[in-house]
Amino acid sequence: EVQLQASGGGSVQSGGSLRLSCVASGFAFDNYAIGWFRQAPGKERQGISAISMNNREYMSYYAESVKDRFTISSDSAKNTVYLQMDRLRPEDTAVYYCAAVLGPDVGTNNWYSYGQAGLPNAYHYWGQGTQVTVSS
Repeated sequence: EVQLQASGGGSVQSGGSLRLSCVASGFAFDNYAIGWFRQAPGKERQGISAISMNNREYMSYYAESVKDRFTISSDSAKNTVYLQMDRLRPEDTAVYYCAAVLGPDVGTNNWYSYGQAGLPNAYHYWGQGTQVTVSS
């Protein structure tokens, strides 16, 4: 059974940093993608970053809104994906979720070119959310 456990949220002031963790279990770390999504009150769930491994090659994705501020990384020994969030802004306030999708086509160039990395519907397994609050 695939399980995802997200943690690391909290409250920070604008300009601060947080690191989210997503511990995954129930699948081998190959031909997979783990994405980070966020949802603010009254807004749709937004894909902000993803990391994938396909045939031992890592690729990553960032939404424009977080590019150059957030960094995604993976520690396969710990089955954990991290999202380092720097220079946080009040508009980053949301509940953050990690999600996973598995399969031989996941993380290929086509998968990214079709925009799958940031689409909530492309992911099959979801963790619980962790709240991030950024005050001005």
